[in-house]
Amino acid sequence: MTMRGQLVSACSILFLCALSARGVSGDEGELTTLHFENSLGTSETVSTRPIDTQNAFFQSLGTNERACITCHQPKDGWTVSASSVRRRFGNSDGFDPIFRLNDGATCPSADVSSLDDRRRAYDLLLRKGLIRVALPIPANAEFSLVDVDDPYTCTSAAELALFRRPLPSTNLRFLSAVMWDGRETQPGKTMAENFRQQAIDATMGHARASLPPTEDQLRQIVDFETALFTAQARDRNAGALDADGALGGAMTLPQQPFFIGINDPIGLNPTGAPFDPRAFTIFANWLRRSQPGQDEQGARRAIARGQELFNSRPITITGVGGLNDALGLTSIAGTCTTCHDTPNAGDHSVSMPLNIGISDEANRTADLPLYTLSCNTTGAFIRTSDPGRAMITGKCADIGKVKGPVLRGLAARAPYFHNGSAASLAEVVDFYNRRFTLRLTAREKADLVAFLGAL
Repeated sequence: MTMRGQLVSACSILFLCALSARGVSGDEGELTTLHFENSLGTSETVSTRPIDTQNAFFQSLGTNERACITCHQPKDGWTVSASSVRRRFGNSDGFDPIFRLNDGATCPSADVSSLDDRRRAYDLLLRKGLIRVALPIPANAEFSLVDVDDPYTCTSAAELALFRRPLPSTNLRFLSAVMWDGRETQPGKTMAENFRQQAIDATMGHARASLPPTEDQLRQIVDFETALFTAQARDRNAGALDADGALGGAMTLPQQPFFIGINDPIGLNPTGAPFDPRAFTIFANWLRRSQPGQDEQGARRAIARGQELFNSRPITITGVGGLNDALGLTSIAGTCTTCHDTPNAGDHSVSMPLNIGISDEANRTADLPLYTLSCNTTGAFIRTSDPGRAMITGKCADIGKVKGPVLRGLAARAPYFHNGSAASLAEVVDFYNRRFTLRLTAREKADLVAFLGAL
């Protein structure tokens, strides 16, 4: 490794220099806790295993100086925030390992010879924290590529460029699908086996390794990741999120029950238990106990009201691919938790990728490619900036579908949605307000933002 490589690798894992982990006794034995400041307060990570920085997660296993931690930073909720990517660019002049042509640039052939060239090449990574995922249209797909509007002139029918946010490598216990398009979720495999395969593919692809990780390295990575739990622990306005009977922070997450289908709304719970729309109960006590008229208490009530809205505000769900079409229902009476049903985690408890329109032509921005696809059987044209799950299954019905991520730890990892199209939680709420005609008041929007930021 070059001296520059050594310096920028150190920059990628700078948090290790100031690691202030502490042991806490919990139901699963000794827990290790980490705390990191963010714009909304403080995030907390709890590990049910001791954190060993010699673990393969922290080591460069490929040829381009990258490690898992390069794109999964603890301070950023174990993914990367756009703001931290910009800091890393400034600190390294664009040579930090995250800035690599194979997937960090808008095109692998981009010019990176000067500082300004690198800034242009890594524009989407700098502004939205997006990594370039290149996938071919599956053989025997039900659709064909008709046209490409690519601002970077760097894609073809042989390989579409899809720009996506790295997903967090924490709270994995609550996952029902691995990757936005579920491509690492293999039929008949356990989630641990899926995480193992994802580590292989990430090392061979993102890190450009010549050989896959060893069995011991894979065990180290998967054991480390599956021991991590992350949530916001302190809110800048409401204070400690586990105060006065609340259950915020990460300390309770290792004990949070989960199994595939645990609270599925369409009858896929293997126990047969009915769906409970009150999927979030973290801040229920604050709605009863907090007193109006005090700044901290008022902020707590706002968070609790936001939780109540998330659980119970009626939504007429229409036009959602993977839900309305799958059930044969033009409209469904639901709430936010119809799709974010995993108790106190917020992803979907079964593998059910959905299309809520984020990649539709109407929401496409000029900095993303636009693909025109034709369904071979019907002749229908679909224009999208990301075909999503369809790039894995080849099915027209899957165009635009992606999974919903775990919602805990949102405050640390802006921007939001798979393509980084929402710069803030307020923009997330605005999107849903428009998309489902919720007619939220200003206070209701603020309460939902407060709740999401406290997760």
